[in-house]
Amino acid sequence: MTDAPTATATALPEPARLYDQPRAPNPRRVNIFLAEKGVDFPRETLDLMQGEHRAQGYTRLTGIAQVPALALADGRVLTETVAICRYVEALHPEPNMLGRDPLEIAEIEMWQRRVEFGLYQAVATCFRHTNRHLAVLENQVAEWGEINRGRIAERLAALDARLQGRDWIAADRLTIADITGIVAVDFLRIIKYPLPEELGALGAWLARMRARPSTAF
Repeated sequence: MTDAPTATATALPEPARLYDQPRAPNPRRVNIFLAEKGVDFPRETLDLMQGEHRAQGYTRLTGIAQVPALALADGRVLTETVAICRYVEALHPEPNMLGRDPLEIAEIEMWQRRVEFGLYQAVATCFRHTNRHLAVLENQVAEWGEINRGRIAERLAALDARLQGRDWIAADRLTIADITGIVAVDFLRIIKYPLPEELGALGAWLARMRARPSTAF
C-alpha cells in the first residue's frame, strides 16, 4: 500500500489561480489530486448557491459557469476536472496518478471513466435532482434522480468486484480513479444511502482512502 505523500507543498511554475468550491464534488476531486501531489496555489472560493459561478465576470473569464477553473498568468483558463489534473501531473509527475507507460495510462483512463460515468454520475445525478436545496442550481426532475438512485447498488457491487484481491481501483497505487471513487462514495452520506456491509472489498478500500490526509472532508 502506498503511503500518503509527505512532501512540502510547492507552487506551480507560473502564477495561477484556482476557482474553487471545496465541498462540491468536482472541485473536491481536484483538491484531493493537488494534496496528493503536494501542490498548492492561490485560490478563490465561489458561492455556488449564490450563483457566483454564473456572474458575468466569471463566465467571461472561464467561458463556462462551473468550477473548478484554473486561470493561468498568460490569460488561458483550464476547466474540467481531469484536464486540470493532467496539466498538474505534467508539471509534477510524482507521485504518478495518471500512468507511466501507454498501457497503464490507458488502463487508468478506462477505470477513471468507468467510475465517473458509472457510480459517480449516478450519485451526483441523484443528489442534484432530489435535494430541494439544489433547485437553485438545477431544473430538477425528481423521477430522474430516483432512477439514478436505483442504479447505485449495481455500480457499488461492480466496484466491489473490481477491488477483490487488490488495494486500488486502476493500478498498484492510488490514481485518479480512486479519487473519483472516494468522492462518489462519500456523497452517499449526503443522499442518505448506506454502504452495504456485504461489500467487504469496497469497505476496506474506503478505509484506506479515508485514512489519507488528502481526503479529509
